[in-house]
Amino acid sequence: MVTEQAAASGVEVELALEPEGRDTLAAVTFAAVLASRRDPKAPVLVLPSDHFVPDAQAFASTVVRAAKLALDGELVIFAVRPTSPATAYGYIVPGAPVVGEARRVDRFVEKPEAKHALALIAEGALWNAGMFCFRPDVALAEIETYAPEALAKVRAAVAAAEIELGALVAGDEFRQTVKTSFDYAVMERTTRAVVLPVDYVWSDLGDWEATWQLSPKDETGVASSGQVVAMDVTNSYIRSEGRLVCALGVDNLAIIETPDAVLVTNLERAQDVKMVVAELESIGRDEARLPQRVQRPWGWYQTVDLGNRFRVKRILVEPGKRLSLQSHHHRAEHWIVVRGTAQVVRGDETLLLSENDSIYLPLGIVHRLGNPGKIPVEIIEIQTGAYLEEDDIVRLKDDFS
Repeated sequence: MVTEQAAASGVEVELALEPEGRDTLAAVTFAAVLASRRDPKAPVLVLPSDHFVPDAQAFASTVVRAAKLALDGELVIFAVRPTSPATAYGYIVPGAPVVGEARRVDRFVEKPEAKHALALIAEGALWNAGMFCFRPDVALAEIETYAPEALAKVRAAVAAAEIELGALVAGDEFRQTVKTSFDYAVMERTTRAVVLPVDYVWSDLGDWEATWQLSPKDETGVASSGQVVAMDVTNSYIRSEGRLVCALGVDNLAIIETPDAVLVTNLERAQDVKMVVAELESIGRDEARLPQRVQRPWGWYQTVDLGNRFRVKRILVEPGKRLSLQSHHHRAEHWIVVRGTAQVVRGDETLLLSENDSIYLPLGIVHRLGNPGKIPVEIIEIQTGAYLEEDDIVRLKDDFS
């Protein structure tokens, strides 16, 4: 939607993607390198995707003030006046005045205990909102000073970047960038850091408890979304993205149903979900790294069922696109067209299949799926065999390689 709206308004949008999350130092450096190619002195605004600011006008006013400071060569970080001794946020202690309410950063304190948080608030400390504004040339100079290896890796990744799905995807060198935060690597060391206090309502929607806090609730404190039936439930957040979720006689829980997995946790432990993700990664679960619907240059695929020696997928191919010419060592496939007209290569044959047509692709046969029409093609694919993972694909020709 962002790109569609921007295109309609005549605003040029460049969508850039990390091939792998490496924390904010890599991401901010990536953005600064790209922005510097356009205008090294034009202010850049860095915003986390999960923050909530209901007062757009107040936020815009803060951005204008931050941009003016950035034009003067400062690295500006937004900070919120605390409403409680929250232990989930980092704190910034302001130092000497700069302009107006802006202050030099005296020091950062990362997620203190409640007693320490109270003392920090009494000292005038602010919550670190993790929003930055800077000139690209200034930011890159400071990154060069304090994190030169990261800058070198990101620059190499930008030089090797390729266009995929309409976005610029950084090269593999990006995966070698040190995994650390921009705050820790640069902002805590630079002498150019300026903190800009803000007074508007702000929330870091970094966990399900924060989402529950900001969601409309019924008289029992339950916030819900999707197909949910809650009986004798209090102070909980229940979300369904597909299946019916029924809860009975529970309190203070987050119950989150998605196509990939179901999460049940005490709201007070909601920030510890990253521990679950780390465990899933350690045992090699695909859910930790891939969404259920996987985007590809030609469209997308989605697993809808998986069992012993079979997998069922939905596959959508955009008009004019086609998958690679390929074969498999360990599986056969059955395709059923449910929408559009599919062009299928099977061995020496090239066939056109319409809605409700089906075709069998035996193990080892060379095949290809394409869409020669004007509307998307959607098929149901049934895989059968001893091994059904994505690395059992021998690609002979590929339009996107």
